[in-house]
Amino acid sequence: MPGLSNTELAQRAANIRLLILDIDGVMTDGRLYIGPDGMEFKAVSVRDGHGIKMLQREGITVAVISGRPSPAMEHRLADLGVKHVFLAVKDKLAVFNQLLIELGITADQSAFMGDDLPDLPVMEVCGLGLTVADAAAEILAAADWRWTRRDS
Repeated sequence: MPGLSNTELAQRAANIRLLILDIDGVMTDGRLYIGPDGMEFKAVSVRDGHGIKMLQREGITVAVISGRPSPAMEHRLADLGVKHVFLAVKDKLAVFNQLLIELGITADQSAFMGDDLPDLPVMEVCGLGLTVADAAAEILAAADWRWTRRDS
């Protein structure tokens, strides 16, 4: 349902109890910095962290489902109090479904923000599909809402 009206968007958003985020390209700019020892570094926005804390204060659970492992992001997410962190996931939809069961909520009470093809199966079934400005064309087409700035 791409292109929701502001009223429809507000109605869906009011029902959300869970926000799930991808990492690379959503919580980061998508670049990996790799040191000579193979250690990966990622740049994150403090504004994203502030947004996560605001959502948590409003009673919205925040989770992460990412296809890559990331010790740096595990540390960052722990600092933010994100308890549901799933990294190196091959089947995001399966993890999504398990998380819904664990939290006792329905798909329409969830929002998912992704940017690339592995995110599409979850975006197609969640209550509110969100994406970034430079997402893959298929994700842009499936999203209910798109962040329009390239930076956060």
